Amino acid sequence: MKTWLALLRPGDWAAALAAALVVGVSFPLLWTGGRAERAVVRLDGRVVAEFPLSSPRRYAVAGPLGETLIEIAPGRARVLSDPGPRQYCVKQGWLTRPNAIAICAPNHVSLSLSGRDPSHDSINY
Repeated sequence: MKTWLALLRPGDWAAALAAALVVGVSFPLLWTGGRAERAVVRLDGRVVAEFPLSSPRRYAVAGPLGETLIEIAPGRARVLSDPGPRQYCVKQGWLTRPNAIAICAPNHVSLSLSGRDPSHDSINY
């Protein structure tokens, strides 16, 4: 009994190689969005602060559980500390892409990045 690999002809291998090259070249060109330009901080869904990602700063947000500290560095932002029990938003780390988001649900605070050319959002990663 022949294996399925034995049934492939040289043209089949060439077509598979060409398809792999097209995917490999188009993936970085089409998947990336633009640069993140602004950090948007929300409390209970309302925008409480918006900062450009061009200069470093820290911003504290007072939520129901306490203070959430946001850190902004050139080109990126993160939740530095949060009083929530599981620390999911802190573990999210540095956000660098447009539409990336860190949600501190127990404290009702979220941090998201925005830009001119949005890429896929955090749910699609």
